[in-house]
Amino acid sequence: MAAAAVALLVGAAVIVSLLLFRDIDAVVTREVAAALENEAASYRLLVGEKGESALAEIVERRDRAVAGGVQILTESSGRRIAGNLERIPAAFAEHPLGAAFQYRPANASATSSGEMRRALGILIRLPDGGSLVLGRDIEVQIAATTRIRMTVFLAFASLALAGLAAGYAASRRVLQRVEAVGATARSIMAGDMRRRIPLSGTGDEIDGLSIDLNRMLDRIDQLMAGLREVSDNIAHDLKTPLNRLRNRAEAALRDASGEMALRDGLQHTIEEADELIKVFNAMLLIARLEAGALQGTTEQLDVSDLARNVAELYEPVAEEAGLRLLVDIADGQTIEANRHLIGQAIANLIDNAIKYSVAHASAAKGAESRRATFIRVGVVADGRDNVAVMIADDGPGIAAADRERVLRRFVRLEQSRSLPGTGLGLSLVAAVARLHHGTVRLEDNEPGLKVTLTLPRASPP
Repeated sequence: MAAAAVALLVGAAVIVSLLLFRDIDAVVTREVAAALENEAASYRLLVGEKGESALAEIVERRDRAVAGGVQILTESSGRRIAGNLERIPAAFAEHPLGAAFQYRPANASATSSGEMRRALGILIRLPDGGSLVLGRDIEVQIAATTRIRMTVFLAFASLALAGLAAGYAASRRVLQRVEAVGATARSIMAGDMRRRIPLSGTGDEIDGLSIDLNRMLDRIDQLMAGLREVSDNIAHDLKTPLNRLRNRAEAALRDASGEMALRDGLQHTIEEADELIKVFNAMLLIARLEAGALQGTTEQLDVSDLARNVAELYEPVAEEAGLRLLVDIADGQTIEANRHLIGQAIANLIDNAIKYSVAHASAAKGAESRRATFIRVGVVADGRDNVAVMIADDGPGIAAADRERVLRRFVRLEQSRSLPGTGLGLSLVAAVARLHHGTVRLEDNEPGLKVTLTLPRASPP
């Protein structure tokens, strides 16, 4: 590609130069021809005033006075009368008005073939049948033009070589960086998922592409790690309810109490099955969210109104648990989003806050530690382009080291394993945030936990 580009550039420059040289030759020829025409006009006037007898002396004088002057005056018979040419050049036979011709200077040796020079002249026919040729030597102009041509062609040759060398060096550098990308890809295919494409530090397009690819690889690595973690957590967290389901069914079959015992066993089995179905439905929903299927499902959503409705739905639950649900929502905060998913995310956050605050309050009974008392739901503008939904409580909170981890699927902290749940609530909130190009941030509420769901107002691309 570099060679082709250089060849195209040099070829275009050569064509332009040839056209330029042609114009230079034409300009030189026109200038000499114009000077000769002016001189010929003077000679015609002289013939009209003094007659042809004065021409011989003037031609001889011109021979001595005009540098590079070429001239000859002949009789009607062709005999030379004056001038530095031996005879009228043959070129005037084909071009009687003006022609370029070669001549040998009067002082040159007859055997010196290298002394032939080039000139441009015009032919004047005299009234008595004689002829006068007035010309100018153009060897100097031709030599200058030739030197310009050689200089330009040498410059083009140097440019072509330099361009090829630069193109080769650039292509080698690009190919080395492409090879680095290939080597990284081969290492990853061989199993080294931590390998990343090295950056040159120049900030060019290849670095930009490498950064995007590295981000993609980071995301793939996270998904693979999540998949491994999900597999481990499924084996750990679903094994217990499945065993419990089987044991209940087996106990119901062995119970000799009769039909009521069987019905009670089947009822508990259905309840356990429903819980398992909820887990798998949540897993399927998260998988769909991770796939990014949002197109055509978004709308202009008043998230203030949505959060207020969800809070009203959970207010009786909070009161029954002995908690105050405080609402501090700014009106008119709109985003482009999927109503169902945003509502589900807010509901999950409020439900978690109630569940863990109640557990903390139960653990604090009879002890000196402070009991959880409130849950706060807020919606505010986060700058000009974002809206923040905040759920805060004064419950047990989450340690800073665990806040990133609890956003993953099936992650449950040790203190919460005795509580009902699947460990999918916060991971679903994180998936909804990613799908809407938003973020989830867990912070210390001093005491308790504050979860901030930040969503952009604009529609995700």
